[in-house]
Amino acid sequence: MNHAHTHTPRHGASRGHHHEQMEGQAEILDLDAEVLAEHTASITAWLPLQTDPHHIVDLGCGTGAGTFALLDRFPDAHVTAVDTSAEHLQRLRTKACTLGVQERVRTVHADLDEAAWPDLGSPDLVWASASMHHMAHPDRALRTIHDTLAPGGLFAVVELAGPPRFLPADAPAERPGLEERVHAAADRRQAEHMPHRGADWGPMLTAAGFTIEGERTIAVNLDRTRSEAIGRYATGVLQRIRSVIADSLSSEDLTVLDQLLDTSSPHSILRRDDLMVRTERTVWAVRRN
Repeated sequence: MNHAHTHTPRHGASRGHHHEQMEGQAEILDLDAEVLAEHTASITAWLPLQTDPHHIVDLGCGTGAGTFALLDRFPDAHVTAVDTSAEHLQRLRTKACTLGVQERVRTVHADLDEAAWPDLGSPDLVWASASMHHMAHPDRALRTIHDTLAPGGLFAVVELAGPPRFLPADAPAERPGLEERVHAAADRRQAEHMPHRGADWGPMLTAAGFTIEGERTIAVNLDRTRSEAIGRYATGVLQRIRSVIADSLSSEDLTVLDQLLDTSSPHSILRRDDLMVRTERTVWAVRRN
């Protein structure tokens, strides 16, 4: 599933265009995993588990950020990684081979909006990071997850507050507040496709029969010195958002945004000293009794 942050309609795209979209999305997911690795590790370390899990299911695994963090955290576990994108799953398998953990990973190609899910076994831990808000029928999916988990098993839902912010509020000097206007346009465009983004999952999880064991919000504040990937991450995320909302921006905003995204421009986001990653991630840890 797509952590990073803009819904792209799948229908009507040519095969070549679809492949291009998937490649771009995969690259952003990989950067997302790299930039936020420390925060993902802190979440896996916090999970209120009674015993270390042996079988984990990663729902909406994307290119494997959660899969590999969980394999690292739980060296005796194996992961069933589930996604609707065959391209993402292929990328995940390639990484697993590179890391020498392919024997511990099984991939399943499935659309979790379907009423009937594939057999995922009886996992001790189900992990869903930035994937639940993509589901058209999350209530039904939550009940299915509840019934899939082993008794006493844990379900971890991790959600971003929204796309990360990269610039100060008064930047850039030519168009202060540009980034917020870009995100506001994206939010308006996406509300129809992803009404559950930013939702409080607690009541829905309780309604599905889970007991809440813990909830935690982690603030992400990383300046560009923390990782050379931050500049590429910012460029990729904003480029993807631009592709969806360009027609919603004023010509002045679009001109300055394009200067920020032009890696050869003196105004490129890659050349800014004030570049940061700011976002929040909330995790709900719930148990099947």
